[in-house]
Amino acid sequence: MISFIIGVVALVLGYFIYGKFVEKTFGLEPDRATPAKRIADGVDYVEMGWPRAMLIQFLNIAGVGPIFGAILGAYWGPWAFVWIVLGCIFAGAVHDYLSGMISLRSDGVSIAEIVGNYLGPIARQIMRVFSVILLLLVGVVFMTSPALILKNLIDPANQTVYYAVLGVIIVYYVLATLLPIDKIIGRLYPIFGAALLIMAMGIFVMLFVTGEIRNVPEFTGANLHLKGAHLFPFLFITIACGAISGFHATQSPIMARCLRSEKDGHRVFYGAMIAEGIVAMIWAAAAMAHFGGQAGLAAAGAPAVVVNKVSLELMGAFGGVLAILGVVACPITSGDTAFRSARLTISDWIGYDQKPLTNRLTVAVPLFVLGLALCFIDFQIIWRYFAWSNQTLATVALWAGAVYLARLGRNYWIAFVPAVFMTAVVTSYILCAGEGLSLPYEVGLSIGIVTAVALCGWFLYTWRSPKVPTGAAVG
Repeated sequence: MISFIIGVVALVLGYFIYGKFVEKTFGLEPDRATPAKRIADGVDYVEMGWPRAMLIQFLNIAGVGPIFGAILGAYWGPWAFVWIVLGCIFAGAVHDYLSGMISLRSDGVSIAEIVGNYLGPIARQIMRVFSVILLLLVGVVFMTSPALILKNLIDPANQTVYYAVLGVIIVYYVLATLLPIDKIIGRLYPIFGAALLIMAMGIFVMLFVTGEIRNVPEFTGANLHLKGAHLFPFLFITIACGAISGFHATQSPIMARCLRSEKDGHRVFYGAMIAEGIVAMIWAAAAMAHFGGQAGLAAAGAPAVVVNKVSLELMGAFGGVLAILGVVACPITSGDTAFRSARLTISDWIGYDQKPLTNRLTVAVPLFVLGLALCFIDFQIIWRYFAWSNQTLATVALWAGAVYLARLGRNYWIAFVPAVFMTAVVTSYILCAGEGLSLPYEVGLSIGIVTAVALCGWFLYTWRSPKVPTGAAVG
């Protein structure tokens, strides 16, 4: 219980203290006109106040990520709290803030273009393809999983129900992807974002009311060393949303096109990530406490089952409604912005103006055709690579942020340190994991560390004397 409470307090303090330090390091220009003012198009570049923008950003990056990932990560016990807190404050929120603010300084361009500006043309081309594939996978999974859940709730044996629900979701996705951002996303997302926060706060309060908060494990000899479970790098891949997630780098540019002032960046980008971290902390604690610890949680079932049981048994019928919202509505609201972000990434790639509806259709229709085709293919094996791909994208975005700050002669260490750490994580994981090369753990870990050290040396050698190359885009 103490570890959990300290963690939540640390996240709040991190927002006010380290978040402001990151903001100061970046160097705000409050009087600088944002893309929403300079190139407003009524479609993607639309001014929004920071409260609405923050709730939209929160729902964009959250979905069920900080719930399901935290529940899976709770297997490691209180170590999950450590990663959520430190990862969120010093890596994830920095990653989201830099991705959003660099995009804002670059006319709201997508993460692939940001990476290209600071890591070179080869990285740009790789990231264009990489990010579109990642977004397409997210969009497809968040079409099929809610449809499957609703089918099981309505009539488990009737496949027609699945196709009908899937059709409704696709129609919604098309509208949310094509219509101006303030028509559907700007109106619905703040409501769903607030509901997701209320859901988490309700669980938080009921943990204390029921006394289950006392069941949240502390650090003891029993859980300091988990037999057969390697904390590094597997915990850092399992818990992505809530600590650091590359998917966020694809979403932050959406809001970068809508902010009224650079001063809103701290609230919207850094703040939304801290809020997600708090949600992840609550669900990790609830999962461990409600099922009597890590062993009970392991026997409880899939994360969706855990969400349903915790919500119903702690908050009754109201909790059941929120559980359905969490496992159905939240994935849908992440999936539609995944397709929207894919549309923007491709349009940035080919330089295609998205104000005319015909241009939006030209980019979006092929995406939806491909997405619909993937709905009928069993790609569970491919999807296992998503977690690694997600964290790899975050790692690349951090390196781009470090180069951005170095070019301006600013404190690049805020991005550089987490970039080095995440390099070791993603390299070690793909070498050791079953879906990777399945190398012996010690071998994969050693190569991962050597790779991180090598990139560390390259960066420090290259930027030991900060300079701005001729023609470089620096915001």
